[in-house]
Amino acid sequence: MAPNIKPSNPNFSSGPCSKRPGYQVNQLDIETLGRSHRSSLGKKALRKACEDTARLLGLPEGYRVGVVPASDTGAMEMTMWSMLGARPVDIFAWESFGKTWVTDIVKQLKLDNVQTYEADYGHLPDLSQANPDHDVVFTWNGTTSGVKVPNADWISDQRTGLTICDATSAVFAMEMPWDKLDVITFSWQKVLGGEGAHGMLILSPRAVERLESYTPPWPMPKIFRMTKGGKLIDGIFVGETINTPSMLCVADYLDALNWVDTLGGANACIAKSKQNLAVIEEFVAQKPWISFLAANEATRSNTSVCLSLDLPDDKVKTMTKLLESEQVAYDIGSYRDAPAGIRIWCGSTVEASDVEALMPWLEWAYHEVSQNA
Repeated sequence: MAPNIKPSNPNFSSGPCSKRPGYQVNQLDIETLGRSHRSSLGKKALRKACEDTARLLGLPEGYRVGVVPASDTGAMEMTMWSMLGARPVDIFAWESFGKTWVTDIVKQLKLDNVQTYEADYGHLPDLSQANPDHDVVFTWNGTTSGVKVPNADWISDQRTGLTICDATSAVFAMEMPWDKLDVITFSWQKVLGGEGAHGMLILSPRAVERLESYTPPWPMPKIFRMTKGGKLIDGIFVGETINTPSMLCVADYLDALNWVDTLGGANACIAKSKQNLAVIEEFVAQKPWISFLAANEATRSNTSVCLSLDLPDDKVKTMTKLLESEQVAYDIGSYRDAPAGIRIWCGSTVEASDVEALMPWLEWAYHEVSQNA
């Protein structure tokens, strides 16, 4: 029989992710709507978004935070087009988005001195191959594979190259060793459940030095330009965005940051996410028909939790559709390029009680599909 209790919130999508508990759109501070983003009010709101992000994440002195266009992708593209080419590049990729950066660097930028280290879904490449004299590009958490880097021990403190980290499904959910990272990108619609189309770009002093000392040989679109006359455009990092942002989305992001504050900060978000993962770990340990895609427990993601099922691919799709029709889990099918399975978002905007309620439904749906095979 089907379980009696359903998740109160069935939104387990890995992006855009679930809104924070208690979210109500009519609670947003919409004083900025209808106002210019370049007005004193608009710039104040954008500056607050940057400053609150830095404060809540505990960024080191001298790190800069800016709001940029086109989500995490835009932040990564700006970085690669503006900074790469000065040194050889090592790229580490083990899932869809990491492989996108490989394509951009090898086929679009067409850099000559590039080393690519790739691994199949569920595994990490050999991170020890990172050369401290090279620029290094990698994702902290593979959103489509459920595989994260376990630590930053492989990044040298004596490096001369830059570390460029796509951390969109890790920031506010995993411990980040900021001093090891020179460029960090993320987006509002992931861990904090914000709205899409805007990215966050964090630069270390070393990254700023690169921008001010290196001019790429290719044309630079306006939307990617972070320097003028050989100097960083500081306005980007104090609320003067490159292009017009949605002030409604900014208000939504500020609401999410305020929630993080009331929760107890980034560490509280990390703890919630780990608690959610623990619920799934306990369930999987007891069921022979389901397993983690991540081959190594140490690399198991606590946000985009990817699971393999003892079912043919078409039956996995039938199972996810059944759960959706029962209104207990939306959007939990694996990413289109990933192996067939399910992916459950476990960031801090998801409550452990909802993950707990989902587990019996997974078992019910699995047996329903298996019996009808």
